[in-house]
Amino acid sequence: MFPEKLKRGDEIRVVAPSRSLGIISEDVRKLAIERLEALGLKVTFGRHVEEENRFHSSAVESRLTDLHEAFEDADVKGILTVIGGHNSNQLLRDLDYEVIRANPKVLCGYSDITALSNAILAKTGLVTYSGPHFSSFGMKKGLDYTLDYFERCLMKNDAFKVEASESWSDDPWYMDQENRNFVPNEGYHVISKGKAEGRIIGGNLCTLNLLQGTGFMPDLKGAVLFLEDDFLVDAGTFDRDLQSLLHLPEAEGIRGIVIGRFQKKSEMTPVDVAAVIGSKPELDDIPVIYGADFGHTTPHLTFPVGGTVRFKAIGEAVSLEIMEH
Repeated sequence: MFPEKLKRGDEIRVVAPSRSLGIISEDVRKLAIERLEALGLKVTFGRHVEEENRFHSSAVESRLTDLHEAFEDADVKGILTVIGGHNSNQLLRDLDYEVIRANPKVLCGYSDITALSNAILAKTGLVTYSGPHFSSFGMKKGLDYTLDYFERCLMKNDAFKVEASESWSDDPWYMDQENRNFVPNEGYHVISKGKAEGRIIGGNLCTLNLLQGTGFMPDLKGAVLFLEDDFLVDAGTFDRDLQSLLHLPEAEGIRGIVIGRFQKKSEMTPVDVAAVIGSKPELDDIPVIYGADFGHTTPHLTFPVGGTVRFKAIGEAVSLEIMEH
């Protein structure tokens, strides 16, 4: 089930299912609103987005209320999350999936929002989106690629090819918007050759793994996994997190893997990624590429969780195309 695309004049609601809007500076908020309004979108906020507790989040009831109200409000055509965090999975048992199923609309965010987006797909069939948060639009420099693919995925219907960005950054941009460090992009790294087409499942790997053994885990049969993780992960933790996912019975049906860029602090290299993938006989006949523009670096690709992708990795050449979104 695909939601209607966003169009100029549409209202989008900002909600905080993980960390609070209270941690976002006024300057970042102002610029984010300006960027979204430049796309022709009207920005509104959930009633409880400013609430903030000792964990920089808010009560489960507050977060559920804002989500339910956003889905139920006929004027709201899309929902953006404020930022990630660590606790959106607290909401999964008490979400009203019938309300969501009856009011399908765009939901976009990444990182901790992986739990929410994949659970909604599993319980309702609604395609959700891994893409920039509301706060991401408050980035002053280096946002062109992010904006481009946000529009391609959420405001247009055509299939689109995912090209590698020209450069990327892993600096704390929210602390210093002027002095940025952009690194030339090497493009995709082919870890295992081949071609695949299937339904996209994934996002943040360690968050996706929180869904294992629950009714909130989407089916992996016929899936192309899009996986990323942040600076807390090194080669060892990535290895065991991926292995945990591959131990699921339906993992035999995985058709391919696209891995997003790791943060610098993880010290993960293409050689490390290749070593982890090469240690898993389950992946011997599955194409795997690394270095896609999603994860905790910027810029950020928007992709459909539950949509379809086709990709080829032949020699060092990679073709990656989002077919249905």
